[in-house]
Amino acid sequence: MNQESNPPPLQIAVIGAGRADDRLRDLAFRTGEAIARSGAALVCGGLGGVMEAASRGARAAGGMVVGILPGTDAQVSPPNDAVSVAVYTGMGQARNLAVVLSAAAAIAVGGSWGTLSEIALALKHGIPVVTLESWTLTRPDGRPEPRLRQATTPGEAVALALELADRHRLGVRSAG
Repeated sequence: MNQESNPPPLQIAVIGAGRADDRLRDLAFRTGEAIARSGAALVCGGLGGVMEAASRGARAAGGMVVGILPGTDAQVSPPNDAVSVAVYTGMGQARNLAVVLSAAAAIAVGGSWGTLSEIALALKHGIPVVTLESWTLTRPDGRPEPRLRQATTPGEAVALALELADRHRLGVRSAG
């Protein structure tokens, strides 16, 4: 049987802390909306805070949300109610690697230590990262990390992530 198949949607990760104030939740919600409106799927850690707000934004705009959870099942790691597909890893914080490797680019909104680990893992594996009121990194020689791109609005963050994801997919490397 010869069936035409549609390629899977581009996946963009939103990474950020499990607890967030109203300002960061709003930025994450609008980031999720913009990802969904672009036709991409949103990948996140599937829990609360920035992850939940981004998930809600994506679902409000009709998008798909993949939650990559730290526990072994919904009892151990209940996903936020905007997750479309829950992936239980049983890996704890090590699931951060699965989150970033499942995406063509990542957008960090705010964040704490887990977010910093996701940024580092993404950069280590050549996954582009855009920050929105998140971490900045300085190399040991005092220069800023050129592969960590900053945006000032959710729309700018998503547009830049999509551009970088396209370049990454085509094998065009960022400086650094």
